[in-house]
Amino acid sequence: MESTNSQLAWTQVAEVELVYKTKVKLSERPKVQSSSDMYELFLQLWNKELIELQEEFKVLLLNRSNKVLGIYPASSGGITGTVADPRLILIAALKAGACALVLSHNHPSGCIKPSRADVELTYKIKEAARYLEIHLIDHIIVSLENYYSFADEGLL
Repeated sequence: MESTNSQLAWTQVAEVELVYKTKVKLSERPKVQSSSDMYELFLQLWNKELIELQEEFKVLLLNRSNKVLGIYPASSGGITGTVADPRLILIAALKAGACALVLSHNHPSGCIKPSRADVELTYKIKEAARYLEIHLIDHIIVSLENYYSFADEGLL
């Protein structure tokens, strides 16, 4: 009886599928080469009506040539914070076959200085990604008027 239950249990498991679908030709994808390129791209993706109201965290997924594979909207929070799960970020990167990542989030206050939590999360994701041979290029804090680049400031 127990062997019948064990055999039945194996037929009732979830199927895991890894899928990355795009309709954008490689030649049409934007390429990022600098923090200002990254900022401009992220700024286009933010809802201008919410950028000073609600904190969001987005991830740019890049191929080996720094061409954009996709954007992963990692989290959306409140006025003073949002929670980005490193595991979900890395799942998105793996599904897209990304070789590199650029993290980004906004501070609704307009202050672009990173918090201690921002720095800790950046290092956590950087270390986890390194084990998967995915390079963390930068973490950009965006506002409507300017940005902060972890890479430009020597924090990566």
